Amino acid sequence: MQTNSLKTLSIHEIQAGYENGMLTPEALIELIIERAEADKDFNIWITPPSWSFIRSYIDNLNLIDRDKSPLWGIPFAIKDNIDLAGVPTTAGCPDFAYTPEKSATIVQRLINAGAIPIGKTNLDQFATGLVGTRSPFGETQNALRPELISGGSSSGSAVSVARGQAAFSLGTDTAGSGRVPAALNGLIGFKPSLGAWPVKGVVPACASIDCVTVFSNNLQDTVLVDEAVRGFDKEDPWSKTVKREPSSLPKRLLIPADSPEFYGPFAKEYEQAWQTALTKVNRLGILIEKIDVSYLLEAASVLYDGPWVAERWSDLGAFIEEHPNSSLSVTEAVLRTGAKSAYTASSLFQAMHKLQASKRKAHIQLEDAVLIMPTAGGTWTRAEVRSDPLQTNSQMGLYTNHCNLLDLSAINIPSEPTEETLPFGITLFSGANDEHLITGLAEKFLNESPVPTQTNTITIAVCGLHMQGYPLEVQMKEHDAKFITKAKTSANYQLIELNTVPAKPGLIRNPIMGAVIDLELWEMPVQQLGAFLSLIPSPLGIGTIELKNGTFVKGFLCEQWAADEGKDITRFGGWHQYSASKPSAHSVL
Repeated sequence: MQTNSLKTLSIHEIQAGYENGMLTPEALIELIIERAEADKDFNIWITPPSWSFIRSYIDNLNLIDRDKSPLWGIPFAIKDNIDLAGVPTTAGCPDFAYTPEKSATIVQRLINAGAIPIGKTNLDQFATGLVGTRSPFGETQNALRPELISGGSSSGSAVSVARGQAAFSLGTDTAGSGRVPAALNGLIGFKPSLGAWPVKGVVPACASIDCVTVFSNNLQDTVLVDEAVRGFDKEDPWSKTVKREPSSLPKRLLIPADSPEFYGPFAKEYEQAWQTALTKVNRLGILIEKIDVSYLLEAASVLYDGPWVAERWSDLGAFIEEHPNSSLSVTEAVLRTGAKSAYTASSLFQAMHKLQASKRKAHIQLEDAVLIMPTAGGTWTRAEVRSDPLQTNSQMGLYTNHCNLLDLSAINIPSEPTEETLPFGITLFSGANDEHLITGLAEKFLNESPVPTQTNTITIAVCGLHMQGYPLEVQMKEHDAKFITKAKTSANYQLIELNTVPAKPGLIRNPIMGAVIDLELWEMPVQQLGAFLSLIPSPLGIGTIELKNGTFVKGFLCEQWAADEGKDITRFGGWHQYSASKPSAHSVL
């Protein structure tokens, strides 16, 4: 095996190379050191791969039983807020650095299994950030498009795997740091249940909800790492016994009832990728239910806009106070919010009680079920994040921040992107004791054939009687149309109740008097479009509609003159809401 043929590294390929004698641990480490040097500008490493500390681990391979060491000779990277004995831990802050005598429990378990630690990776300072740009050791560049952010805070850990410098890597996840960088670099990112993997030897961000996570190129490697590190640690006060059952499929899939919002310069591409993911989910043959996820987003706000941020200050506040100018200004600004006088003991208990109610609701909903959401709310160039570091970071965590607060497990898996160099990920969520459901579903989703390019279909937006549950839905189905998702127009449309029998709405573009109007998006075969159009009566027709996310679709529009004869019902925000206000006249079937 030629080492340069290993563009990315996987446990299976490495083990096969060792088995057939075409690869040795020494040759593999040489390759990794060369790649790390070649990729210096990516700012992946704080302590880069070096024989100075790796040699002892290579030598140790000769002393352990290979047959009893499931990760024998497998190189892995460690986020630099996780201890490796004899190597400095900086947490992304040089003045904070210390050299531990012992490795973190999880690192030692991997070493005991034969894995080789190869270096300490860059991170958003003190694991405070989701962007990968908040480090005095440089902004970590995206593995596929260097001008883009890598995601954080486990930035270097993700990019080290994506750039073929580690078979897997350890990160941490408090608000999404083990999932967002995975999504942005096309990787698997697994976050176990709270306490399932020990956190002893990890610099705390929010100790009560911190997790160690793993990045890998495939699901099988993730499962192997999980088997090596899972288990109770009596020296870790946060440790629990959480057994992961054999992977299996859930009985139900939950998806957001309302279309998720995306932000940044690639919002359109993300929206398109999400729709493709939903199409693939629909092909899995598992019952799908739509749920209101607004309570999850409200729970997520507690992490940075509530008293939980005080936990970060309780762990790091003394260092910040005693070492002025040692941390980045954006890091200090975030940490100091935890010192607000408004965050009293009373406010903390209020937040705890609210979260407990949300936690119970989530765990009831997730019985025999998996929730599917986008991983990231968007992505940006590094320059754009520099100019707006707080808002971009907040939008990155829109769909991740709730996870640990509600004691859920999660895994990011790659979904089909719109562009090869713009990865898109979805996250599968399960209850704390049902991690086997997300690994089972992940396997099925990843093995499902790609969604065919929809060159023979057209997306049609409907806003009235052709929507689900209304009398003309049958026309959509008769023309082989399939419901895709709910959506909203941009704030430029009027909704008119037309003077017809039966009553129906007309959508009119009017930027002056317009508002956001609810829609449904359907996919219809192009060959059915002509027959369908022949059924549409005046004053309705098909035109181009601008959606709230900035994309454009074909859909039902109304001629302007009809507004003079109809009733303006724009204030209701949609035909369904208007129908609900007049149940006797506009009931839904």
